Amino acid sequence: MSANAPAPRSTAKIPQERLRRRREFLRAAKSGLHHSSRVFKLQAVARAADDGGPARFGFTVTKKIAGAVGRNRIRRRLKEALRLSGAPAALPGYDYVFIARPGALTAPFSELVSQIANTLAKLEVRETSPHRRNSKDRPSAS
Repeated sequence: MSANAPAPRSTAKIPQERLRRRREFLRAAKSGLHHSSRVFKLQAVARAADDGGPARFGFTVTKKIAGAVGRNRIRRRLKEALRLSGAPAALPGYDYVFIARPGALTAPFSELVSQIANTLAKLEVRETSPHRRNSKDRPSAS
């Protein structure tokens, strides 16, 4: 190897925490933030206040989307796109669930990467901005 040759790129994976239990997925679906894009829906929920650990991610691809091979391919594509674009932008102490849509299998990979980055940024902005009060939250006039 010559002195002018570029250094080899590191192929080391950034460790990502994963959601593994059904109740973790259900908690994100029931209470939390969500945002939809053309190729996936992203749900996010804050964990307990004392758990400031790294963000955790879960991926769901239903049988309606594709067969087993297609579902696994979608899952791998989403994981890699997340690794390349959005994992560092995710809020620590949050659980994220990606629910794939049919377009996730055929969408260009660069589009997946950009949509993940944009969606995570929008969720972060929404979380850090002041919450709007819902009409149900207002005290009733008696």
